[in-house]
Amino acid sequence: MLPVSPRAGRLLVLVAVFVSAACGLVYELELVAIASYLIGNSVTQASVVLSVMVFAMGVGSLLAKHLRCRAAAAFGAVEAALALVGGCSALVLYAGFVWGASTRLLLVVFSLAIGVLIGAEVPLLMTLIQRIRRQDAGGAVADLFAADYVGALVGGLAFPFLLLPLLGQLTGALLTGAVNAIAGGTLVLWLFRHDLSARARRRLLAVNLAVLVLLATLAAGVGDFERAARYAVYGADVRVALQTDVQEIVLTGGAHRPATDLDLYVNGRLRVSGRDEHRYHEALVHPAMRGPHARVLILGGGDGLAAREVLRHPGVDRVDVVAPDEELADLARTDPALSALNGHAYDDPRLQAVHADAFQWLREERTGGASRPYDVVIADLPDPGVTESAKLYSREFFGLAARALAPAGRLAVHAGATAEPRAFWTVDASVRAARLRTVPYSAERRSARAGAGRARAPRDWGFLLAARTPPELGLDARPGRRSLTPAMLRDGARAIERTRVPGLPPSTLVRPRYGEAATPGG
Repeated sequence: MLPVSPRAGRLLVLVAVFVSAACGLVYELELVAIASYLIGNSVTQASVVLSVMVFAMGVGSLLAKHLRCRAAAAFGAVEAALALVGGCSALVLYAGFVWGASTRLLLVVFSLAIGVLIGAEVPLLMTLIQRIRRQDAGGAVADLFAADYVGALVGGLAFPFLLLPLLGQLTGALLTGAVNAIAGGTLVLWLFRHDLSARARRRLLAVNLAVLVLLATLAAGVGDFERAARYAVYGADVRVALQTDVQEIVLTGGAHRPATDLDLYVNGRLRVSGRDEHRYHEALVHPAMRGPHARVLILGGGDGLAAREVLRHPGVDRVDVVAPDEELADLARTDPALSALNGHAYDDPRLQAVHADAFQWLREERTGGASRPYDVVIADLPDPGVTESAKLYSREFFGLAARALAPAGRLAVHAGATAEPRAFWTVDASVRAARLRTVPYSAERRSARAGAGRARAPRDWGFLLAARTPPELGLDARPGRRSLTPAMLRDGARAIERTRVPGLPPSTLVRPRYGEAATPGG
C-alpha cells in the first residue's frame, strides 16, 4: 500500500533515480579531479577511474539480481553505503596522500566500491517502479535511463560550476553524500515503508542518521583537516593557501625572514624556491635578451619573477605577461615577501598583465597578424610531462609563438628537467618542427628539498633558446645577475648535449608525446 497515488509514486522513484545519478557522477568526477591533483597525469587518472567504475557497475548489477526480493531494504542499504563511501572518498584519498598510504591503491578501491554500489541501483529501482505500476520492460527501462541521464547531466555540470568553486573538493563530496543519503532514505522509509518490517525501518533510519551525523562532523572539521594536511605536506610555516579556479597555491616562509626563504607551491609541487629561483629565471631570461628587446612577451610567469629579470634590461618598452591565474598575479603584487622577491615587477608601468590561457591568447592575438611582433618571447611554463601543460609544449603552440616573433626575435623555453631527457628532447623536436633553430642548455639548482607528499625538485633545469636563424648562446655585458656567467652557459650547453636522445618526433595536440613528469619547473 503506497501513501500516494501510483502516478505520484512512480514520479518519486524517477526523482530518486535523478538524484542518485547526479550524486554518482559527482563521485566519479571527484575521484578524477583529486587523483589528477595528487598523482598528476589527468588522462591516466580519468582512464583508471572510468574503466574501473564501469567494470564495477556491471558487477554491482549482477549482484543486485539476488537482492530484488527485498528491493526496498536493499536499495536503502545501498544508498546509505554509497553516501558514506562516496562522501568520504576525497577526504580519505587526500589523507592517504599526505600520510603515506598508496594513493593509487586507494583510488582503485574507491572506484570499485562506488562503481559496485552505483551498478546495484538500477536493477533495484527497476523492481521498485514495477511494484508501483506494471508496465512493459522497454518502457520502464526508457523512463529509468532518461531520469538517470538527466541526473548525470546535472551532476556533471554542478561539480565544476557549483560544488568545486563554492565548497571545494572535500566539502563538496561530503555534501553530495548527505544529499544521496537523504534521497535514498526518504524514498524507502516513506514511499516503501510497508515493504519493511518495523525493525528494519528502525535499523535503516539509524544507519542513515549515523551516516548523516558522520558526514556533518567531517564537514565541520574540514578546515582543521586541511590545515593539518598542509602542515604535514609543507611544514608549519604555511602563510597563504588558495584554491583558485585554476590551481591550488601555497606560500611558505618569507614572513619575518628574508624573501629568499619563501617557497611557492602550485598543485602540491614546488614551483619557486627563494633560495635559488634566480638561477632558473636568469638562465631562462638573459640569454634571450641579448639583442633587440623593446617588446617582450612572457607566457606563464604569473609570479612576476621572469618579468623582474626582463625589466632589469635597459631599452625595454613593454612587457606583456599572459598567465591564466589572476589570483596568483594578485598575490605576486600584494604579498610582501613575494612582491619583494619579484622586485615589485607588477608596479612597473611597462608591465601589462593578461589573465588568459597562453595557447588561446596566442591564437586569438595572432590571427590576421594584427598585433605588433615581439622581440623576445619567454615561455615560463610548468614541465611538459604535466598533462594539463602538454598543449603548451606542442608543435602547434610553438608555431603560434614563432608567429608572434619579430624576424630577428628570440624564443626562450623552459623545457623541463634534464633528468627527463626524452621529454626535454621532445620539446626540442617540437620547437624545431615550428621552423625554429634551437640551442639547448641547462642550469644547476642548489635546493632540492622535499617534504611528505611533495615531489623532489630536479637537480637541473633544461632550456632552449630558439630563433629563425641559429641563435648564439651568450649574455650581454650589463651587470645585475647574481650568478649566471657565460662560462656557466657554455658548461650547461655541453652538459645537456650529453643527454641527447636522437630521432624523437615532435609532440602535437592530437598526439602528445610527453610522459608523466616527476617535478615541475621554476
